[in-house]
Amino acid sequence: MDESDKTATGERIAKVIARAGLCSRREAERWIADGRVSVNGAAINSAALNVTAADRIAVDGAALPQAEATRLWRFHKPTGLVTTSRDPQGRPTVFEALPPDLPRLISVGRLDINTEGLLLLTNDGALARKLELPATGWVRRYRVRVHGRPDEKAMAALEQGITVDGIRYGPIKATFEKPPTGRNAWLTVSLTEGKNREVRTVMRHLGLTVNRLIRTAYGPFQLGNLATGAVDEVEPAVLADQLGLPQPGPRHKGWAKPKDKGRGKKRPLRKSRNGDRHADHRRR
Repeated sequence: MDESDKTATGERIAKVIARAGLCSRREAERWIADGRVSVNGAAINSAALNVTAADRIAVDGAALPQAEATRLWRFHKPTGLVTTSRDPQGRPTVFEALPPDLPRLISVGRLDINTEGLLLLTNDGALARKLELPATGWVRRYRVRVHGRPDEKAMAALEQGITVDGIRYGPIKATFEKPPTGRNAWLTVSLTEGKNREVRTVMRHLGLTVNRLIRTAYGPFQLGNLATGAVDEVEPAVLADQLGLPQPGPRHKGWAKPKDKGRGKKRPLRKSRNGDRHADHRRR
């Protein structure tokens, strides 16, 4: 959580509205500017306000719902989806591909349109920002198929970091998944920063063209055998353990349930061969 958001006098109101699951923090700021938000019966037009649990907050005259418990999902992103809530070019988004019964979610970082694999999603913007920071030390791991002849010495040198076009990239570990044959090679690439298009940029600098990029892990969370397009919630106890948080009690004793936004019936869950649960996307 950003310390600037939490003080002795409470938290910024836009953050509190976003944590209630109504909208993003930026949207909350727009709602405030439009006069749609009131505190203790008085309309406000500035987001520069801290509130506490004692304040009565309303949006469009309706009391603010109780904040949902922090939750995290694994999503197996396919290619062809952009990681944004709205795309000005009209391309399909990750969030449009999710089951309709899920709450409003935020991605932990992004994967570009041609990258597939593990994308973490959460209902907690503060958690998303925290997990994106290199300071967590969490390793992002990828399977990378490249066209060209990888040079082992150049790949080994990446562990010291590299500067490309004036941008400094931190240590990167790149190894052969198996001995290369033919014109393509599969690599395993691990890094902790995750700058925009980092893997593609660095590989291009080495004279290689990435023709497939799959994220297989983000910190302790693994893609595993989660089916393409499937989404699976991380168990609250596992999430608490990985983040060093107090273990949660039973969900019926305080864990918030997903909001029913009326966008469709809940998709049933089925088990994949390795036991992972995910939403059933089969045609019926």
